[in-house]
Amino acid sequence: MTDNACWWVYIIEADDSSLYTGISTDVERRFQQHATGKGAKYFNARQPHRIVWREKQSTRSAASQREAAIKKMSRQAKLQLIASKHSAQ
Repeated sequence: MTDNACWWVYIIEADDSSLYTGISTDVERRFQQHATGKGAKYFNARQPHRIVWREKQSTRSAASQREAAIKKMSRQAKLQLIASKHSAQ
């Protein structure tokens, strides 16, 4: 994978209603990895339920920076981000 690939920042809602934020060049593939235990340790104790938000970034660096900013947000701020993206679609 090169840095020229399209990168995505995504939020997955888990089966316990918690929110997980990550980055990938293929969000659906990454979701399947999480679902089958080949993704983040976060999903060892819970199952991914659905992808609730995604945002395209031009580089891995930009995606990583956006991921870090989202991870610092409160749950309420993340829910507002998800809601604003849905209303814009």
